[in-house]
Amino acid sequence: MNNNINDFENLVSKMLEHLDPNPQREGLEDTPSRVANSLKYLTSGYSEDPKQILQKAVFKTNNTQMVLVKDIEFYSLCEHHLLPFFGNVAIAYIPNGEVVGLSKLPRLVEVFSKRLQIQEELCEQIASALWDNIHPKGVAVHIKAKHMCMQMRGVKVNADTITTAFKGEFLKDNNLKQEFLNQIR
Repeated sequence: MNNNINDFENLVSKMLEHLDPNPQREGLEDTPSRVANSLKYLTSGYSEDPKQILQKAVFKTNNTQMVLVKDIEFYSLCEHHLLPFFGNVAIAYIPNGEVVGLSKLPRLVEVFSKRLQIQEELCEQIASALWDNIHPKGVAVHIKAKHMCMQMRGVKVNADTITTAFKGEFLKDNNLKQEFLNQIR
């Protein structure tokens, strides 16, 4: 949110005038401020650099086996409707002489999920950030999420959306890809 917070609050006030027959009622009087602060937080990923996060904790290793962190909870906002989507991410990579501190993987998810987003891009952004910054032999990312734009409006279906992104060895080696998929079930 590059604009002045007061400008944003004024926009929310104007929106409330269009949505509620009584936008001045007690329950809505602080809503513009709350919405502005909430959206500032929910889109704070734009101000963070994934490269800096990953490079703060890179360590030499002889390990050549898959490193997997799964069940990373995330919350994001759909760029089409500004409604939430949320779920879990699994990230795996094959080290190529270096590993990254395990806590950096959930941090990476948080950076990209705190941007206006679509799930397909979120998945690819996480995979590409790992691939480009720690140069592993392979990367796999799996996201399973629920989308409020489907559940709260329109179709009203309680469906999960699953996306994957594979790079390097995970694209070439079907056994490795299957091992990853089996471990995240």
